[in-house]
Order: sequence, then C-alpha cells, then structure tokens
Amino acid sequence: MNSSELLKLENQLCFSLYASSRAITRMYRPFLEELGITYPQYLVLLVLWDQKESTVKELSEKLDLDSGTLTPMLKRMEVQQLVQRKRSVEDERVVNIVITETGLALYEKALCIPQTLLASSGLAPEEIHTFNLQLKRIINSVNASTK
Repeated sequence: MNSSELLKLENQLCFSLYASSRAITRMYRPFLEELGITYPQYLVLLVLWDQKESTVKELSEKLDLDSGTLTPMLKRMEVQQLVQRKRSVEDERVVNIVITETGLALYEKALCIPQTLLASSGLAPEEIHTFNLQLKRIINSVNASTK
C-alpha cells in the first residue's frame, strides 16, 4: 500500500475500531436501558458477577478506566443499590466494591445479552473468539509500546 493509500479513512484501523465500538455499544443500549444501567456500569457488573468483590484499583486496571472516571460511576451504582463501597480495615486508602443482592439480581436478566448480540453480529462464535484474541494482541502491543 502506498503512502497516499495509508491516509485514506477506510484504511485506518483506529477508525474501524472506533466505528465498530460505537455500533456495538448502540446494540447494547436497549438491553442495558431495560436493566437501568449504562455500558460502563455493565462492564463493572461483569467483573463483579464473576468475582463478587473487587478493589477500585483492580476494577480500574481490568476496565482500563482511571479512578476519576470510575469513582463517580461507582457512587451512582451505590445509589442504585447495585454495589456497596467499603473501606478496607487493613488499609483505609483501599476501597472495596462489593456487589449487592440487587446487582446480583441483574445477572439473570443479562444472560440473554451476549447470545442476542452474537446472533446480530452475523459471525460464528469461533470467529468472534478469534477476532477478540487478535484485538487483545493489538491492545497489548500498543500498551507495551506506549509505556
């Protein structure tokens, strides 16, 4: 590919990732609105449905969100009674996030979301898995090169 081709919008990986991220997030929106949560809140719940408890720092690392973004969201989730924030007794600088019964109750309602969206994608589960692995390799490479 020559230099002028590299600067065409349709050849930009960043734009394809950006546009696909927006499209996928739009697909999630009606399901998440029904649950009364936002997409970032859904990501927090995915972690907590699996682990039941996490520190803010661990959530920040897993979700690649800074604490300035995460903390207000967790406070809103606490108001919604989805999570509870608790200071660690060992180190009061550490804030533990614990999923509540209300947060756990959303798990059953959310079970249909991945299958529904997978069916909408037009891709086989194996294709999604392979593509996801490739994206994670790109993320890891880019993160390694920017540190």
